[in-house]
Amino acid sequence: MVNVVGIKFKNGGKLYYFAPKEGEVYERNMPVVVETSKGLEYAWVAYPNREVGEDEIVSPLKPIVRIATQKDKDFYAECEKKRPAAMQTCKEKILKHGLEMKLIDCEYAFDGSKIVFFFTSSDRVDFRELVKDLASTFHTRIELRQVGNRDETKYLGGIAPCGRVCCCAGNMPEFKKVSIKMAKQQGLSLNPGKISGLCGKLMCCLSYESDYYADAYKKMPKIGADADTADGRGTVVSVNMLKMTVKVKIDDNHGGLIYKDFPLEEIKFKKGNAPIDDKDDE
Repeated sequence: MVNVVGIKFKNGGKLYYFAPKEGEVYERNMPVVVETSKGLEYAWVAYPNREVGEDEIVSPLKPIVRIATQKDKDFYAECEKKRPAAMQTCKEKILKHGLEMKLIDCEYAFDGSKIVFFFTSSDRVDFRELVKDLASTFHTRIELRQVGNRDETKYLGGIAPCGRVCCCAGNMPEFKKVSIKMAKQQGLSLNPGKISGLCGKLMCCLSYESDYYADAYKKMPKIGADADTADGRGTVVSVNMLKMTVKVKIDDNHGGLIYKDFPLEEIKFKKGNAPIDDKDDE
């Protein structure tokens, strides 16, 4: 087992493991300075010291340099104050150079060595002249990084169709793989407007209960399949995979139809839409 500290660089961002500095005591949400492949970075403690298996870490484990000093906090706050002005300047430069790109965010490197601007674009963008212009304006190294639609929503945030903050911006450290198959298994409408998030992609929350629905889907009859019930043979019209019930349409033999819910274990059916043989009644 290895003693580590969980570190996050942004709210709702991915967690990383760092080695604690000997003699320091960490608390949740405490600002710290850590060493990364990009150099020194300002971050926060997601959770204090804990033991994890060696297979859960990437060796060699990077160290926490120090608990953030007042000087570190002041420098970080100063960088944050400069972000709006930097964003506005970059937007003006983009218009000046006539580039088809949408500026999303920017961040100052904690060591003051560069400014990174994040943008989206439907096409590849030749931003070499823009970089030169920004470098001469800010007198520091400039990086431009193109991100996707899902990353844009993660950076900007927003209110999802459910009325809560978008998962990617609030409580999802990493993007999860989602597919239209998940929506089908959950019995959701396949209308893109109802299963898509603000980014225009499939909603991340489709993956939350995917394992449960995938298992329940295998147990349920198909819509339109024949089913034998205590009230007679009928046709499956809908299923409820949370209650594990099946709604069956049954002919009452008097020219009318009966719609009734049955627990899954109380009906007989064949996989798919194949008709039920009489021998199944035995």
